[in-house]
Amino acid sequence: MRALAANIEDVFREASARWTLVAYFALSSLFILLFAFAVNLDVVNGALAGAKLFGREIEMGGEHVDLDRLVLGFESGFSAFLYVVGTFLAIFATAHLVPRLQEKGTIDLYLSRPTGRVRLLLSRYAAGMLLAAANIIYLIGAIWAIVVWKTRIAHPRFFLAGAVILLGIAALLAFAFLIGVVTSSTGVSIMATYGLFFFSALLVSHGQIEAAVARPWEAAVVRWLYRILPKMAELGRATVALVAGPEGPERLREGVGAFPFWSTALFAAACLAAASGLFRRKDF
Repeated sequence: MRALAANIEDVFREASARWTLVAYFALSSLFILLFAFAVNLDVVNGALAGAKLFGREIEMGGEHVDLDRLVLGFESGFSAFLYVVGTFLAIFATAHLVPRLQEKGTIDLYLSRPTGRVRLLLSRYAAGMLLAAANIIYLIGAIWAIVVWKTRIAHPRFFLAGAVILLGIAALLAFAFLIGVVTSSTGVSIMATYGLFFFSALLVSHGQIEAAVARPWEAAVVRWLYRILPKMAELGRATVALVAGPEGPERLREGVGAFPFWSTALFAAACLAAASGLFRRKDF
């Protein structure tokens, strides 16, 4: 347990020394500041009488808007933005963990310690997830606090977005670790992981793709790819649906069941197991 904590601490020290940690949270702070200064609301008797977005007046039609419904709609919409931004920042900040570990000198130092290879790799993964979780909590917590400050309305359900975002990050980071073990390249890990994000998101329309292909085996390949790969588009939809809650539009809840969650978790476990097996047998 002490060795695991030491390995996690090493990752945070490395991220701080290489300015990764500073850049990671600086970009998140930039998004938070832009949001804080961009949205100005004129609240009268619990209703929205006027609003400005990036300095431009929003036409209210002379009517007061129910502030509670507006905040709920805004938070659910912004959760989709956080899903994309939080995921991309997390992968960019953590995809280097395995390639740097395998650099000559670094790997020799770690292997000289009384820690197994699999435990070493898993500790790096845990550290990456902790780093991503800290940033997601920072982003969502800051945005939520700004909304409460400007509107005096609190929706704790907004924090449910963080759990779904972290599930998506867990799957993508496990894939990045697998690519990192195989290639020892940070650039390849980042590009492959972003490619997986977009490709898996396209597969949300697998039914239409299967109908468009000419051969049955091609449709079967598309179907199995959809089943195997993480469900990034569905997780994004689930993020918005959970924040919107029962008051949200019915279309947000369409297709959001248990399958996207457990299949994405299974993909993450499979990638992590494969990465661990390859790392354990790799010759350094």
